[in-house]
Amino acid sequence: MMDLADSQQRLIAGAALLLATIAFVKLLLGARSRGKRLPPTIPGAPVVGGLIKFMRGPIPMIREQYARLGSVFTVPILSRRITFLIGPEVSAHFFKGNEAEMSQQEVYRFNVPTFGPGVVFDVDYSVRQEQFRFFTEALRANKLRSYVDQMVAEAEEYFSKWGDSGTVDLKYELEHLIILTASRCLLGREVREKLFDDVSALFHDLDNGMRPISVIFPYLPIPAHKRRDRARARLAEIFATIIKSRKASGQSEEDMLQCFIDSKYKNGRSTTESEVTGLLIAALFAGQHTSSITSTWTGAYLLRFKQFFAEAVEEQKEVMKRHGNKIDHDILAEMDVLYRCIKEALRLHPPLIMLLRQSHNDFTVTTKEGKEYDIPKGHIVATSPSFANRLPHIYKNPDSYDPDRFGPGREEDKAAGAFSYISFGGGRHGCLGEPFAYLQIKAIWTHLLRNFEFELVSPFPENDWNAMVVGIKGKVMVNYKRRKLVVDN
Repeated sequence: MMDLADSQQRLIAGAALLLATIAFVKLLLGARSRGKRLPPTIPGAPVVGGLIKFMRGPIPMIREQYARLGSVFTVPILSRRITFLIGPEVSAHFFKGNEAEMSQQEVYRFNVPTFGPGVVFDVDYSVRQEQFRFFTEALRANKLRSYVDQMVAEAEEYFSKWGDSGTVDLKYELEHLIILTASRCLLGREVREKLFDDVSALFHDLDNGMRPISVIFPYLPIPAHKRRDRARARLAEIFATIIKSRKASGQSEEDMLQCFIDSKYKNGRSTTESEVTGLLIAALFAGQHTSSITSTWTGAYLLRFKQFFAEAVEEQKEVMKRHGNKIDHDILAEMDVLYRCIKEALRLHPPLIMLLRQSHNDFTVTTKEGKEYDIPKGHIVATSPSFANRLPHIYKNPDSYDPDRFGPGREEDKAAGAFSYISFGGGRHGCLGEPFAYLQIKAIWTHLLRNFEFELVSPFPENDWNAMVVGIKGKVMVNYKRRKLVVDN
């Protein structure tokens, strides 16, 4: 009995010590937290936190919490905490922090099943930087010049098949043309001429394998992921064959595929077939969606607001007075009106809802109202181009389509300082493909403005929030009529 009593007492004493220790740790952590000015945290359900609100729609959630809590707030999701920084006043560290401070790799690893092993987010930062150098070299000005010639040729061939008049789904037509152009400029002549239908279908399965659930559970054995994995394996086989053929024949092409084949790491090692395939897939993913979605939104807004359509047509007349029918890299660069029309469509409808980083150190932000918040190490940090691009203290009438806001004398995106316009990200990880995207969309709409009249006959389109990359819901039906642009001498 005494032994049992002693055991019970020791058990009670041990439990008391454990409770005291827990209380002390909580007190210590509480003291540390009280010393910090932590961002306000939205309330959430036990365990899942704000996951339900997040999955119902990040933008409605951000809109609600921004109005309630301001430009800095934290959302608990499962075991993680996501702190949102909305607006240029609080997002500088997000964009400017180096990889040791603000890392991409941890938060974007869900891309690995799509891009494949050994590239981008499946390698350490030093290797990823070298691979980004390969992208930079493939998008240098001299390369872009040769790509423009291919873009123009693809547009001319594609629209030559339209009749003198008709009705088309502009979204479908531009999506199809963009993938054709991307196949020629990025994936290579072999794909464009012989394997386009096969590769296009495989990319469709790869694309549809990127769902919101994929961010949290990228390897979940759902049908979309299984199709994604089969498509990725087949694409690897196709490109391995093309790469071997090029190397065996010694032939060289003017495309991104060739640039990646010829690329070498600093230690002299050549890229592998697997790396080339992964880099190509990453490039197409980055460029195809942005270009097809933005070219469609540009058209929809130009047809809705006739004054901007008329200004864009007038600009084409002025350009043609100087250069005739010729279109090349330098001539596209002269088209400031068209550039602003595209940029404004992209401000209103950036394809990426959120940009993410993993914080590896504590840092402090100050809101425009002067409030200071300490962001703890270990938080996922996020910003939202979709929301930040429409802040009323930066953009006048932010929900209105007004390309002139970027014109001389206004330049609203520059007046509030850096990171006021983040459709292409910014800072250390700004989109390398931004010049390529603008040239591609300009080449397409230059041809359309010069050769066709249009009328939007379906309702003005809406965002499709169901995809990882925000597209356009439904069809965008237009009537077209072929014309020849008359230039007054």
